[in-house]
Amino acid sequence: MTEDGAVTEADAVGFLRRFDLHFPAMIDLMRRIYGSDVRMTGVAIAFGTQLARYWGGRPEDLRALDETRSSEPDWFAGREQLGGVCYIDRWAGDLEGVRERIPYLQELGLTYLHLMPAFAVPEGNNDGGYAVSSYRRLDPRLGTMEQLADVSRELRQHGISTVVDFVLNHTASDHAWAQAARDGDPAYGDYYWIYPDRQMPDAFERSTREIFPDDHPGSFTPVASGDPRWVWTTFHDFQWDLNWTNPEVLAAMAGEMLFLANQGVEVLRFDAVAFLWKELGTPCESLPQAHWIVQVLNRVCRIAAPATVFKSEAIVHPDEVIEYIHPDECQISYNPLQMALTWEALATRKSVLLNDALTERHSLPAGTAWVNYVRSHDDIGWTFSDEDAARRGIDGHQHRRFLNDFYTGRFPGSFADGVAFQYNPKTGDARVCGTTASLAGTTTGDPESGVGRVLLAHAIAMSTGGLPLLYLGDELAQLNDPQWHLDPANGNDSRWAHRPPFPREAYEQRHDTSTVAGQIFEGLQHMLRVRRETPEFEGAQLIGFDPGNEHIVAYQRPGVDPQGRPSVVLCLANVDDVEHRVEALTLSGFEPGAISLLGDHALDLTRGVDLPPHSVAWLRVHPA
Repeated sequence: MTEDGAVTEADAVGFLRRFDLHFPAMIDLMRRIYGSDVRMTGVAIAFGTQLARYWGGRPEDLRALDETRSSEPDWFAGREQLGGVCYIDRWAGDLEGVRERIPYLQELGLTYLHLMPAFAVPEGNNDGGYAVSSYRRLDPRLGTMEQLADVSRELRQHGISTVVDFVLNHTASDHAWAQAARDGDPAYGDYYWIYPDRQMPDAFERSTREIFPDDHPGSFTPVASGDPRWVWTTFHDFQWDLNWTNPEVLAAMAGEMLFLANQGVEVLRFDAVAFLWKELGTPCESLPQAHWIVQVLNRVCRIAAPATVFKSEAIVHPDEVIEYIHPDECQISYNPLQMALTWEALATRKSVLLNDALTERHSLPAGTAWVNYVRSHDDIGWTFSDEDAARRGIDGHQHRRFLNDFYTGRFPGSFADGVAFQYNPKTGDARVCGTTASLAGTTTGDPESGVGRVLLAHAIAMSTGGLPLLYLGDELAQLNDPQWHLDPANGNDSRWAHRPPFPREAYEQRHDTSTVAGQIFEGLQHMLRVRRETPEFEGAQLIGFDPGNEHIVAYQRPGVDPQGRPSVVLCLANVDDVEHRVEALTLSGFEPGAISLLGDHALDLTRGVDLPPHSVAWLRVHPA
C-alpha cells in the first residue's frame, strides 16, 4: 500500500493469488452446507466483492503482519509465547488503563492478550459480555472501537497479540438484527430461529439439553411478553441464537469478523462453536455443518486477513473437542480436558486420569496447538470421558459429584474454597467456580501447600506443549470476590466470584517472597524463564511416561538440548500431600546423568528421584 492508501501492484497480486487458491474451496463448502439455490448463489457472488472491500481497507501494518505470519504460521506454539486473559473493566478500568499496564504485561512476558468481551451489551445481566448488541461498537464505559485499534497497534509494537471473542452462536436480544426480527421484518426474521407457537420448539427440545437451567428451562424463550412467538435461546433468554442455515447469516457474520480483524485483532476466540447448526432430532451440537461453517470462515480470513488465527471454545466430549482443531478450521483450541483433570488430580491426589489423557488425547494435527490453562473466566466443568474413567474403575457421574463437593468445600478434608454453579436438581449436574488460589487452598489450612498446588497446576500448563494462558491476577494469588453476589445485575451468576477486581495490594507484594502473592509471582516467573530457555519446549510434541507411581504426573518433551544433541525433558509433578519417588529402574531408559532445569543442578538417576509434596521437576535427560 502506498502513502496515500492506494493498493500497490504487489499487494494486489498477493490478494488475487490467495483469492484464486481459497475462494473455489470456500464456494464448494458453501454448496455442501446450503446447496445451490438462487439465494446461496447470490450470497456467493456478493462474497467476492465483500472480501475485496475488507482487504482493501486493511491497514498497512496488518498487511505486513499477514506476510510475516504466512512464513511462520505456527507462531503460537513457540516456547516464548505466554497468554493472558482479563475483563478490561475488572483488570484495568478501561482501554486506556490497559495501555498504561503494558509495562506490567512485558514484565510478565506476555505475548498474547485476550480482552474479554468489550462490545456494546444490554444493561443488567449480559452473560459477562457474551450477549453482544453490536460487533462494531464497544461498551462506552470501556472505550471506543478506534481506541481498541490504537491499543491493539501499541500492543503489537510490544510483541503482544490482541485476542477478542467472536460470539458466533447468538446475538443479544437488543441487537439491531434481533430488533428488526421482533418487529416483523421478514429478512431479519430469518436471521434467528423464530416460531409462531410451541409446536417446533417442543419437537426440538426432545433432543436438546439444558445449558443454563437456572435462567430458563429448555432451549426456547418467548420473543416478548405477551407475544405468542418463540425464539431459540440456548444459553440465556436475552441471547438469541443465529440461524446459520440461512447463508445470509454466514455472509453477515463474515463481514463482522473481517471488520474486527482490520482493527488489529490477531486471534478470534470462537465462542460456543459447537452449537452453530440446528437439526431436528439431533442434540444440535457438533454437527458436521458447524465444522464446515468454521472452514468457510477460515478461508475468508486466508484471503482477506491471513494473519488472523481462530481459537476454538468447545466444552464438549474430548472426542468432539479435537474435531475443531485443524489448520483449515481452528488453529488453536482451549484444552478443557487437561484443565479439568489437573484439578481432578489435585483433589484425588492421583495422576491416573491425567496421565492417560496426556498419553492418549494430547496429539494434534501439525500446524495447530492447545491453549493450556489452569482456569478461565468460565466455570469448571468435568469434561473427562466416562469411557476413559470406566477403564480405571471410576464411575463418571459419581466422580463428578465428588469433584463438585470437593471444590465447594462440602467434602470432608477439602482444601478448596469454591462456589457451585448452575446446579441442576433433575440430573445432579453442577460446575465449579473459583480463582486458582481459592480453589488450591491458599486460605484454607496450609498456605504453603496451596502455593505449591498453584505452581504445580501452572507448571503443567506451561510444559505440555502449546500456548499457556494465565487468567490475569492469578499470578498474584487473587482470591474470590467476597462481594460478587451483591451486584444486582450478576448476583445470580456465581462465575463472578472468580472475576475479582485487580488485586492492587498483591501487585505491590509481587516481589516479596514472604507473601503468598510474592511466592506465586516469583515462582511463575522462574518457570517461565526456564521455559523460554529450554529448546525442548518448542512446539507441541509430547510423549507419555509411566512413572510407576499413581501420585506422579509424568510426560516427556523430546527435542534437542542447547548443544544440539537429541534429548528429552522429563516432566514430573507430585500431586499428593506427601513425598513420592520415581525409582531408578523406572528411569533406566535414560543415561544416568540428568540436569534439573528448575533447580539448575545435576542429578544421578541411578539413585531415583524424590519429589516433595506438590513439587515439580523438569529434568533434561538423554536416552540410554
